[in-house]
Amino acid sequence: MIHLAVFPNSRGRDSLIHSSLDVPISKDKIHVLACFQDLFLASVDTTSATTVWAMSELAKNPRVMTKVQAEIRKIIGNKTEVEESEIEKLKYFKMVVKETMRLHHAAPLLLPRESMQHCNIGGYNVYPKTRIFVNAWAIGRDINTWSKPDEFYPERFEDSEIDFKGQHYELIPFGVGRRMCPGMTMALASVESTLANMLHRFDWQLLSGMKHEDINMEEAVGLTINKKFPLHLVPI
Repeated sequence: MIHLAVFPNSRGRDSLIHSSLDVPISKDKIHVLACFQDLFLASVDTTSATTVWAMSELAKNPRVMTKVQAEIRKIIGNKTEVEESEIEKLKYFKMVVKETMRLHHAAPLLLPRESMQHCNIGGYNVYPKTRIFVNAWAIGRDINTWSKPDEFYPERFEDSEIDFKGQHYELIPFGVGRRMCPGMTMALASVESTLANMLHRFDWQLLSGMKHEDINMEEAVGLTINKKFPLHLVPI
């Protein structure tokens, strides 16, 4: 199944956009600071959205919540904080993060690409200078790739080599190739550290009178996908 949207460029306007973006990066500190600023700003909304989606899925699936908290507390013990170096030991926790990114791509349409030469994708001719949008959200829920794709089931990665680091096209929350997200390492460290500590130090309960199935998982419309309705949990 092909999940692409292509839009041929208009010669005038798009050539102007291209030239405005074609800025060489020098060793000047302004260029360096601008690059770092892009990394940090781009990671704020996507990182928080991914963390909220993870907590939403865990709250909605108490079996998974219990299992991942048991793993974290067994390995980390009575320490007050989960250190970054210890997260690699948390195998099931890693699966939970991976499953969250499969179901809830923070940026559902990856940054647009532009074809350099003519090619044929799924029987469609794609001509040079065509703008291409990749629907990573649809790829993560493709029924031809995933069993029960709409179900939050971290165990699907237990005996799977599929990862999101650019080598497997079934899971591409950060994109692939030379132009994949340069902030992947920082974003992943932020999500994992925040989520692991929240699960280690607190038990999370629903509001009084609320049931797990009452958690609304509707998505808000935007460049990044956030929950349409806020998640309310009580930390214990």
